[in-house]
Amino acid sequence: MGAQAKPPPGGAGDLGAFMEAKEESLAGLRKRTDWGTFGGPRPGFGEALSEGRRKRGLGLIAEYKRASPSLGDINLALSPEEAALAYSGADCLSVLTEERFFKGHLGFLGRMAAAGKPELRKDFIFDPLQVRETAGTPASALLLIVRLTPDAVLLAELFRAAADLGLEAVVEVFGLGELDKARRLGASLIQFNSRDLGSLAVDRGAILGMARKEPPQPGETYIAASGLRVADDLKRAADAGFGAVLVGTALMRSGDPGKALDALLAGLA
Repeated sequence: MGAQAKPPPGGAGDLGAFMEAKEESLAGLRKRTDWGTFGGPRPGFGEALSEGRRKRGLGLIAEYKRASPSLGDINLALSPEEAALAYSGADCLSVLTEERFFKGHLGFLGRMAAAGKPELRKDFIFDPLQVRETAGTPASALLLIVRLTPDAVLLAELFRAAADLGLEAVVEVFGLGELDKARRLGASLIQFNSRDLGSLAVDRGAILGMARKEPPQPGETYIAASGLRVADDLKRAADAGFGAVLVGTALMRSGDPGKALDALLAGLA
């Protein structure tokens, strides 16, 4: 169950390429001296997902994703402000800020904040300076990918730094071994990505099986991500024990993201 996707030329399906892209941006961060912390409200990310689950049986994160390594350009015409308006029915927003492969920008977080929804900064974060950078935005949460941070000490440092700066951490895993690492961190928001970062192949059945084999423990919210297109996909995730889902490409490619989101939510009723 799943679809195969070939990495585009240039090695975008290579984990090393993702790391290289972030090393370039880190060079600029290391020169910064004007660090500041966002002074506005940070709505609770996990709290909003829990409320969505109480209302409809499943929390929903709508993602603003303009491009991806597997698909190339997805929707460059939709502005962050237009997306925030279209996603009014979502519980939370996921905002791609990675520039090379996803054509995102850190400033998109501020441009979508007027919607008043908790925002997840989605990027390849593996340095404490990136956590500090995120704290200067309206983001409520950031993404930590276990596979990109194999050093357990560094992963724990990033997780603690986020908490110290008032940010929630969504910890992404690809297998049961990584789930164990997320739990050792004390993660309560655990995202299962059905897209392998190395091959870019999608296997939704694999994450459903993992969730059934290792159901969420008290206090944990499982988030299903990648390859979710229709309401039946969302229902299968809920049946497997997921408390929330993240949907991006299906909305951004639809031609009318707001209408597509409304159709998904109606399908859960």
